[in-house]
Amino acid sequence: MAENNEHQKARKKFRDRLDNAWVFRFFLFTKMPIALLAGLYVRRFDEKGATVSVPFKWLSQNPFKSVYFATQAMAAEMSTGLPAMAAIQGYRPGISMLVTNIEAEFVKKANQRVYFSCDDGDLLTKHVSETVAAGEGRVIKIKSVGRLKDGTIVSTFHVTWSFKQKQR
Repeated sequence: MAENNEHQKARKKFRDRLDNAWVFRFFLFTKMPIALLAGLYVRRFDEKGATVSVPFKWLSQNPFKSVYFATQAMAAEMSTGLPAMAAIQGYRPGISMLVTNIEAEFVKKANQRVYFSCDDGDLLTKHVSETVAAGEGRVIKIKSVGRLKDGTIVSTFHVTWSFKQKQR
């Protein structure tokens, strides 16, 4: 139980760090500069998951006047990646994570800001804990739904993450 509490504290500390706008922008600048240029913005990041928005602007659009599919994929990946990164906090040795597959369905033209939400934070935390207990790498498919401000779904992404504890 102490280990579980330690991991909860580490996850909260990670979320709190990235909740600071300047820290998050520095994180993007150093780790994902294209996301900073595209204007990705974290709207929500808690134990349940994350919501990341991407604006409709010149840098994020395609020739058909909608948000480019790759920009949508970047926001969808980030909405699943932030809870995944939180889930691996506090483990020693650390845990590596990697996207191994992305599936997408586009159902409506995205011609305004799109909000990608992933609500699988608890599932990711449980999966990482099980991965460590099993002592072998595992994969999990996580869903992110892109919506317009009025709630209209424009796209759905399934991002497959691989987790593996590093060697001692």
